[in-house]
Amino acid sequence: MFDSLIHFVRDQYRTDEFIPLHAPVFRGRERELVTDTIESTFVSSVGAYVDRFEKDIAAMTDSPRAVAVMNGTAALHIALKLVGVVPGDLVVTQSLTFVATCNAIAYCGAEPLFVDVDRHTLGLSPAALDAWLGEHALIDDRGDCRTRVGHRRIRACLPMHTFGHPVDLDALVALCQRWRLVLVEDAAESLGSYYKGRHTGNFGRIGVLSFNGNKIMTTGGGGMLLTDEVMGLRAKHLTTTAKVPHPFEFVHDEVGYNYRMPNLNAALGCAQLEQLPSFLASKRALAARYIEFFNGSDLQPIVEPRDCISNYWLNGVICQDRAQRDALLKATNDAGVMTRPIWALMTGLPMFANALQGPLDNAEWLEARVVNLPSSVI
Repeated sequence: MFDSLIHFVRDQYRTDEFIPLHAPVFRGRERELVTDTIESTFVSSVGAYVDRFEKDIAAMTDSPRAVAVMNGTAALHIALKLVGVVPGDLVVTQSLTFVATCNAIAYCGAEPLFVDVDRHTLGLSPAALDAWLGEHALIDDRGDCRTRVGHRRIRACLPMHTFGHPVDLDALVALCQRWRLVLVEDAAESLGSYYKGRHTGNFGRIGVLSFNGNKIMTTGGGGMLLTDEVMGLRAKHLTTTAKVPHPFEFVHDEVGYNYRMPNLNAALGCAQLEQLPSFLASKRALAARYIEFFNGSDLQPIVEPRDCISNYWLNGVICQDRAQRDALLKATNDAGVMTRPIWALMTGLPMFANALQGPLDNAEWLEARVVNLPSSVI
């Protein structure tokens, strides 16, 4: 089976050379727009391409406002600060995620509260969250959600759309409303993904995108906040060092962050965004071929949840057990076809090992079985 998979992947990419997991593709006007930025001399945090990129992403995602920043982690940090996460708070999230999700919580002086994921979405489980809150939380006289033991405030809920597959947003939105939690979507991996016809990142108070070099489109390094106009203005202020507009004086009215996206990166993003429809079509076609290839095998392809359109950022399979996972990883990587396991659970990392957590049966089951396959645009 593994040899057949290696041959299949090589047939898709038509090469006998090393095949990476996910490489950027530059086929459009990247060189033209980046050169235009260089010639304008506006290569840093001021320039027309930042404004254009924000407007284009807002239009593409149908979001009222988009604010560009230097990377997805910075976007997560600012998003959590904007919704009022302060030191000592708890933020509900999933243990099966990339570390940036939890790092951003730590930057705020808060701590993650881990609940399980669903196997069919790989994302935060509404049922697991409902069970944990019902047993361990209450709403106090001020309307805050707190733990029954210790009375720690649970301020926000931060699910991630794993590999571009949307989580069960209707149920999570309802739970957040019932328990007075602010929903912030880690949509870093899901540009071009839709839940019941609506783009991910638009269901919570703020959504966050990433344009890292390994994402479906890239700015080299970059992130974006999706929110409303009022919150967007506040995000823009905080991420541009909290500088008050003035013709020549340097006035800053609070502690701000130099999280601005450079114009050079935004120019690359504008050129990449022009190609996003073709990138998405290529990825869906590749995913369909993977799904057909694995039909009838003992490896289960990961498919988009019901009522969702996934961008299929990373294709993946679920192995029968850890032994099969490890054998698959060794065979493919030895053959020059890059595959990777899903992330180690955050609860297994030293900085988050003592965090509050509920049962993590599904997360542990998936950690032992999921392998990502080459997914670059063809």
